[in-house]
Amino acid sequence: MSTLLRASELVKMPVVTHGGEDVAQIKDIVYAAHGGHVEAFTLAGRGLFAGPLKTALPWARVAGLGKSAVVIESEDDLVPLEEALAATAQDGPGRGDVLNSQVLTDQGTALGTVSDVVIGILGDPASSQADVVGYEILPAETMNRGKQRLLIPLPDTIAASGEHLMVPASASNYLTDDLAQFGSAVDAFRAQLGGRV
Repeated sequence: MSTLLRASELVKMPVVTHGGEDVAQIKDIVYAAHGGHVEAFTLAGRGLFAGPLKTALPWARVAGLGKSAVVIESEDDLVPLEEALAATAQDGPGRGDVLNSQVLTDQGTALGTVSDVVIGILGDPASSQADVVGYEILPAETMNRGKQRLLIPLPDTIAASGEHLMVPASASNYLTDDLAQFGSAVDAFRAQLGGRV
């Protein structure tokens, strides 16, 4: 996995063109129905008193993504907000907001509460997709890990009820607090689920 970042790092990030024009900032992330990847970004204007825009940025139009900006070719890459939201609705109902949901193993063990979403980007944004690869959680007291936030890898699909997220019990073997090493944990966890380890 070449780039890992928390969803909270994307919010308020400026959207700039290759020509250097600062056209918007990220307001929120639109996940594909069933939550597997980033479909688009909703946008807000730039400036202290700017509000939400009626345009969105589909992930397919992102030319580059760094630690300080999202890069597009031009403002022509922005689409009407309704168009971006309709694209996700065609795939069926989504899972809604996962923040503050409780993470449980399939054996009923409480692991913690979701505090952020971890997104993985493989290669060039223009030719890949941004997958939801894990969550940052506040550990449950029963885990005796204090208040140090942990990262938990996700399988390609998970069960969710709106308040709870169900993960395989083996996911707890891949918990880490280091985002730099989290990509290896995700790969190892998914390989284990696929029976390749």
